[in-house]
Amino acid sequence: MSSNAASLTGNIPEHYDAGLGPLLFVDYADDIARRVATYAPKRVLETAAGTGIVTRRLYELLPQAEILATDLNEPMLLWAAKKFRPIDARVALRPADATALPFADNMCDAMVCQFGVMFYPDKEKSYREAYRVLKPGGRYIFSVWDSHKHNPFGRMAHEIVSSFFPVDPPPVYQVPFGYYAIDPIKEALLAAGFDDLKISVVKKEHKLTDPAARARGMILSNPIVDQIKARGGVDPDAVVEAARKALEREYATKPIPLQAIVFEARKAG
Repeated sequence: MSSNAASLTGNIPEHYDAGLGPLLFVDYADDIARRVATYAPKRVLETAAGTGIVTRRLYELLPQAEILATDLNEPMLLWAAKKFRPIDARVALRPADATALPFADNMCDAMVCQFGVMFYPDKEKSYREAYRVLKPGGRYIFSVWDSHKHNPFGRMAHEIVSSFFPVDPPPVYQVPFGYYAIDPIKEALLAAGFDDLKISVVKKEHKLTDPAARARGMILSNPIVDQIKARGGVDPDAVVEAARKALEREYATKPIPLQAIVFEARKAG
């Protein structure tokens, strides 16, 4: 959940995949992969692929397609590679910056990005890059999180960390839930050249079955753990324990509500 390649090392990919994956990404991965599959693309480019949660679902739903999964963070891709061993020739994993893709024009039929665009430093440039690498008629399908209002999990995580750092709290859980205004995103896609826009609000619910694992995912699976250590004076395990207690208090008897916004756009031609 970061564009900082140096910050997703060590055990972070493991906690991301096992802790946050089942909570935030697996169900949405199935949704976005099915959307891609409806267009029956022969070559798919994925950006911000992380640990390959969407990649694996694309692989299962598109048995004839070539899939090129990229991420700025190579350690995440190394974890993703474990899902394709022995290595399958249909899947390639490569570090790449979504705002400066090292690929030729018109190189893919579809492009997909789950919950990555929010972190791009130049989102408009990323849309132009997506348009450039797609073939005419190709589709760009990506998702963003809706606001904290519709994703109380994100607000909870930010409040827990802020309780340990009332001055200058790590902002990690503000960024992913701060890019949700539909009209500006539509305008940016149109300015990049896309047309035939389709927008869907997708609600999910997660039943809390392993609060300890989810708490580790909340705190240990992204750069927030490094920011906690850098500020000093607080043991990350204490923050994890606070997160576990909060999850059990709020969601032991009710599901965690989640809400995302999915955009589908076509390259003219």
